[in-house]
Amino acid sequence: QVQLVESGGGLVQAGGSLRLSCAGSGRTFSDYAMGWFRQAPGKEREFVAGIIWTGVRTFYADSVKGRFTISRDNAKNTVTLQMNSLKPEDTAVYYCAADSEPDYYNSDSWYYWGQGTQVTVSS
Repeated sequence: QVQLVESGGGLVQAGGSLRLSCAGSGRTFSDYAMGWFRQAPGKEREFVAGIIWTGVRTFYADSVKGRFTISRDNAKNTVTLQMNSLKPEDTAVYYCAADSEPDYYNSDSWYYWGQGTQVTVSS
């Protein structure tokens, strides 16, 4: 079992920044790829960013490339999503996910999920 807890969400003005963190516990954190997804009201959950277990390779949705950065610290069992130049359309609940061999862009392939943290970007 892997337990994931997100933090760092909040309300920010357009153009601002937020830093989300996900703390993992349970099984060996470094065994898992990590990802961030988001879900806005009335919409499907969508992939935001992913990172392999070593941290040397990352993946991003086109909508966040150049604005968001995913990173991980296996010694601290954390994964972070730095979000810059935020837009109102980034407003959503953001979820952290873990899986040993995910199809990164497919939410159905990820096994472990956190409870989510709300990000609201005002215009």
